[in-house]
Amino acid sequence: MTEEAKKPGAIGIPGILKGLATTARTMAKPTHTAEYPHAQPHLPPRSRGVIALLEENCTSCMLCARECPDWCIYIDSHKETIPATTPGGRERQRNVLDRFAIDFSLCMYCGICIEVCPFDALHWSPEFEYSELDIRDLLHEKDRLGQWMPTVPPPSALDEHSAEAAEIGATTRPGRLVRTTPARSAPTRATPSGQEPPPASGQEPPPPTASEPAPEPGE
Repeated sequence: MTEEAKKPGAIGIPGILKGLATTARTMAKPTHTAEYPHAQPHLPPRSRGVIALLEENCTSCMLCARECPDWCIYIDSHKETIPATTPGGRERQRNVLDRFAIDFSLCMYCGICIEVCPFDALHWSPEFEYSELDIRDLLHEKDRLGQWMPTVPPPSALDEHSAEAAEIGATTRPGRLVRTTPARSAPTRATPSGQEPPPASGQEPPPPTASEPAPEPGE
């Protein structure tokens, strides 16, 4: 080790100068930091922010609550009798949604509940500003889940090279042609030459011709 390196502060001075040079170089470059919340971020269209509820479409089938791996969906409902609309008709029963809540402190945003919903009652919203000071306030009821429905973006258009939707293809596809085949005659049994085939069951034998004598009674 040289004598200059043994002096106190000789090792730290080059490092400080190198750091100041790096700072000077980056001062003139534009920054890429978004000053949130003053500048809102540009989110992709398929962002998973919060789950919105369309209450009119929910039938309380409990499919989303059963498939949720975190068990963070709570649904309560009751049955309501609908009177018959026509004379002599039967009364019907339907499920009325009393409670639909999602505990976002347990939710892991997997999207299984949205995928399995058969009536499109759950949708992804890009809204993510719903933090709370108390973790117990992250249990959102159906009223608050319904407030996010206006923020749900419309579905994106299909790719021009994608397959045609099954619902559209079923309505535009031409009907199937029914092939008609000619009626085939009944099969006949091979007989020796010069003899008539035996009559089919249930049919009377043909009358004898003039060249053939009529059978005698008892024969």
